[in-house]
Amino acid sequence: MPISSGIPAPEFEMFDDTNTLRKLSDFRGRNVILYFYPKDDTPGCTKEACNFRDDYSAYEKAGIVILGVSPDDVASHVKFKKKFQLQFPLLADDEHKVCDAYGVWGPKKFMGKEYEGVLRTTFLIDGEGMIKKVYENVRPAEHSTELLKEFSV
Repeated sequence: MPISSGIPAPEFEMFDDTNTLRKLSDFRGRNVILYFYPKDDTPGCTKEACNFRDDYSAYEKAGIVILGVSPDDVASHVKFKKKFQLQFPLLADDEHKVCDAYGVWGPKKFMGKEYEGVLRTTFLIDGEGMIKKVYENVRPAEHSTELLKEFSV
C-alpha cells in the first residue's frame, strides 16, 4: 500500500536516462509529479508517458517537474525516451528500493498469473518535499489531464 499524503516524501537517489544521479532534494522549491510505472515501452506505460509528453509545455509553464520511475535499467530508459521523444527524466529503480520506500511494489495479477511488480501510482510532492496527494490505480489515458486539473493549468 502506498504511503499517504501529508508526510515528507522519502528521499531517493537514482540514475536517470542520462546516467545522472538524481535526488528528490534537487527539486526543493518546485512541485514534483513522481510517477511510478511498471515497464518501459508497454502499451499502458507508453500511453501515460506520451500524455505527459504531449502536455509537457503546460507543466513546464507552471514550473512543475515530472519524474518517471520504473524498475527498468538506464539503457532501457534511454531507448524508451528516444523512441517517444520524452522530455522529462526517467529514473532507474532496478532494485525497486524506491518503489519499496513509497509502498508501490506489491502483488499483481495478469492473465491469472500472480507476481510482484510496480503498482501504477503517482505522488504530488510540494516544494518543501511533502506529499500533497497520492493517486493509486492510475488510468494511463486520463492521468495527465487529471493532474493538470489539480494544478489548474
